[in-house]
Amino acid sequence: MNSNPMYMEYVDDADPQPTAPRRGWRILGWVCVGLSVVMVAGSLTAYGLYRKAFGNIAHEDVNAQLGPNRPKKLNNAMNILLLGSDTREGANAKYGRSMKNEPPRSDTMILLHLSPGGGQAMGISFPRDLMVRMPSCKSRKGTQIPAQSRAQINSAFTNGGATCVIKTIESLSNIRVDHFMQVDFNGFKSITTAVGGVPVCLPKDVDDPKSKLKLSKGKHVIKGEQALAYVRVRHGLGDGSDTDRIKRQQKFMGALASKAMSAGVLSNPKRMLSLMNAVTKSLTTDKELTPQVMMDIGREMQGMTSGKLRFVTVPSGPDPLDTNRVALTPAAQPFFSAVRNDKTVPKEPKPGSTTIPPSQIRVRVYNGSGIDGQAGRVADDLESQGFQVTVGGNATAATSATKVLYGSGADQQAQSLAALIPSKPAPAARTRGGTPGVVDLVVGSDWTNLKSAGAGIPKQQGEIRANDDICKET
Repeated sequence: MNSNPMYMEYVDDADPQPTAPRRGWRILGWVCVGLSVVMVAGSLTAYGLYRKAFGNIAHEDVNAQLGPNRPKKLNNAMNILLLGSDTREGANAKYGRSMKNEPPRSDTMILLHLSPGGGQAMGISFPRDLMVRMPSCKSRKGTQIPAQSRAQINSAFTNGGATCVIKTIESLSNIRVDHFMQVDFNGFKSITTAVGGVPVCLPKDVDDPKSKLKLSKGKHVIKGEQALAYVRVRHGLGDGSDTDRIKRQQKFMGALASKAMSAGVLSNPKRMLSLMNAVTKSLTTDKELTPQVMMDIGREMQGMTSGKLRFVTVPSGPDPLDTNRVALTPAAQPFFSAVRNDKTVPKEPKPGSTTIPPSQIRVRVYNGSGIDGQAGRVADDLESQGFQVTVGGNATAATSATKVLYGSGADQQAQSLAALIPSKPAPAARTRGGTPGVVDLVVGSDWTNLKSAGAGIPKQQGEIRANDDICKET
């Protein structure tokens, strides 16, 4: 192993040969963690049935260690840090006996952002190879670790556990972390079995002796050891990069969440109880995340569907100082700001209000800006805020000013859309080519951005939704 603690490495599931230590498989602990949140968002109403399962959860008092110097909580959104631990204690020892006495590592750090009102959820992945400023924090032995100007983010967990990771994420993003959930990877097999298997789609045949994964090209439903092999495979699928693996894991996570949230699981008490036991037996949380708080979150997120569950990677790219590592890009801070300020999901308009909610507005976007792909980008932004969107292609002529035109019966919808455009174009009726009930947005060269309609965070490049086609290329 690399002796520099900045660069945390991982071993294979088998004990490494003494003569040839290797960087090995990183475990997808966050699949287990994410499913814990699905339980929170999906079904906690039958609390009495699952009371015993809640008793399995371990707790840590991280808030006492974090102290008062933290980001302010700006709204009612909930931010839960999800951590996957590769501890080799107990039943986890079979996945690397030589690491039994080493401090646990985490290749999995996801900030789960729950918008108020159950409108949407976003899992924000922080790559384990991300180089960041590391704040001072206490080690697992209680000694103080000095701040570092440059460190690999996953070393925070090894050095100081969940508390140190929370301090690091908060210092990077200025987002208040409300709770944390930590899961070790041994429970993963039980979880995939409890939901009845998870659908995956392979772009090619895979026969990888290291991970022991052998599957043909196409769709499969996998669980248990086979599912564990799938999320651990490195060389058999993709290009072997951390970015590529995160994308594949996010797809798996989406499929797992979609399966867990399906009626076949949530309406089956026996399967739900099996699933709850599988999750909670390997779960550690902060002391404040009590069963009652989980129930409250569950009620808040009761309207959650798999289509509202999104997965993104924090805006990052190759580290200028080391191409084998990654660093935050300039887009990271605007993204963090959008998450931090996500105050509401669109509410039903008050009686007598002329404002139409985005979900009731059909918009057709035309590109009159002269910038390639601009209509698609604007359409994505509109869709992320809840509008019903289609792309009409290029406008008949270029225009410097953005225009809002409407077909018959869509005048109020046009006014509601125009109110979100900084240039405030005056809506006008289409004299020809209009479609009843549809608003046409002609994007001009003056386009800057769309104001928030209160629907949360704009769509991010490369994001994955839990209801996406599992065979869709990303």
